[in-house]
Amino acid sequence: MATVTALHAPAKPRTLRRLPVWRRGPKPRRRTELGLLIFAAVITVALYVIAALGTKGKIPPHLGPILAVILGMSLLAHLANRWLAPNANAVLLPLAALLNGIGYVVIVRWTHAAAKEQATWTAVGLVFYVVTLLLIRHSRDMDRYRYLLLFLAVALLLAPLVPHLGRPATGTHLWVKLGPISGEPVEIAKLLLVVFFASYFAEKKELLSIPTARLGNRLVLDPRPLVPILLFWGFVMGVIALEDDVGFAALIFTMFVVLLWITTGRWAYLIFAVALFAIGAVAAAHLLPQVQSRVSLWLHAPPNTQLGYGYFALAHGGVGGSGLGTDAFAGTIYAITSDMVFVAIGDELGFIGAAAVVIAFVLLVGAGLRIAQAARSDFSRLAAVGLTTILGFQAFFIMAGVLRILPFTGITLPFIAYGGSSLVGNYILIALLMRISDEGATSTTERALGFILPEDSGFLVAN
Repeated sequence: MATVTALHAPAKPRTLRRLPVWRRGPKPRRRTELGLLIFAAVITVALYVIAALGTKGKIPPHLGPILAVILGMSLLAHLANRWLAPNANAVLLPLAALLNGIGYVVIVRWTHAAAKEQATWTAVGLVFYVVTLLLIRHSRDMDRYRYLLLFLAVALLLAPLVPHLGRPATGTHLWVKLGPISGEPVEIAKLLLVVFFASYFAEKKELLSIPTARLGNRLVLDPRPLVPILLFWGFVMGVIALEDDVGFAALIFTMFVVLLWITTGRWAYLIFAVALFAIGAVAAAHLLPQVQSRVSLWLHAPPNTQLGYGYFALAHGGVGGSGLGTDAFAGTIYAITSDMVFVAIGDELGFIGAAAVVIAFVLLVGAGLRIAQAARSDFSRLAAVGLTTILGFQAFFIMAGVLRILPFTGITLPFIAYGGSSLVGNYILIALLMRISDEGATSTTERALGFILPEDSGFLVAN
């Protein structure tokens, strides 16, 4: 009997002690990230050298400082990840750095002044990346202040329409100018809208997906929780329509529909969204001159237009490309470092280079969806899906427009195209995904160990 008592005696509770900082060491994911960042820096510098050889026939004398700056900026972000997000995804930042590096090489190939500005904005974007990780220690903080973020998003959306503040450019009204600084506030507003929509859908998930209203003898979905968010979505789409930007309108619409479908899993919402899009597209094509012109260019594509020259440049690149720094056809195209930057890649790097860029974006989207799968809450999961949708479809819309799969929208290719506000916004987006990833990985570790670790504990070991 004594033996039985001993066997069934309660186990001694485990106590946790904090592992000293010097014994924690780098996370395996951070070591992988460091190696990939170095690899991305080497590729960037190699492409830069090839472009210089093709243009001037010699290796640039300032190659050492350039390599030091590229590695230094990557190391800054890597150290921030070790400190602030040690368990986060290991490939997001290297992929962003690789795309950013390719974009810089293409820009410096055509416009040295724009390349200097792009390098400056890359540094600013990385600073905002670190600041975002510092300020948002827990994803629930964004959920808690969703209405404050909503107010800020609306203010940023309306800013380009304010007299003496907004600055029309390239047929749109997305720009604002404060003193010497100008930018597109919609690049930040779209991230805030993702946070708000994710928070709202997470809170109303059951009401939106479970039939609770009675219609005769059947239970149907109650439409009332969907009405406020539809009205606000319509307001956002109206503001963007006033700013004459087709690309961002399509982007916000796609993000909204994806989050609604992920929240509910109801095909009825998806069918309703497609019908709504069809009605809106027909109305826009008849009422908005910019939409009319873009659809006409898409259907007819005259050879003497910007898009027509782009098609010739892509054909000129072929499979292997005409070569970085050579007398490429893309040099005759307007906005070759911004709207048409994908054409420059296809011309000088060929189908192989363009496919590599597409694969990099596919990997980014895959990493974002994997982060969403491991998220620790409904809000975090929806926010990760929304941010990934914004990043993936923005790249898809502009590349599909260049290739004549869709009407040309003119939005920026993330991390590659010239533009400071776009770079800053995309680095903030990556930082938010890294925060959600770090929380999801920590939550998985806690479940595997069988106990809950304090969120600020670092590594803990059991006695």
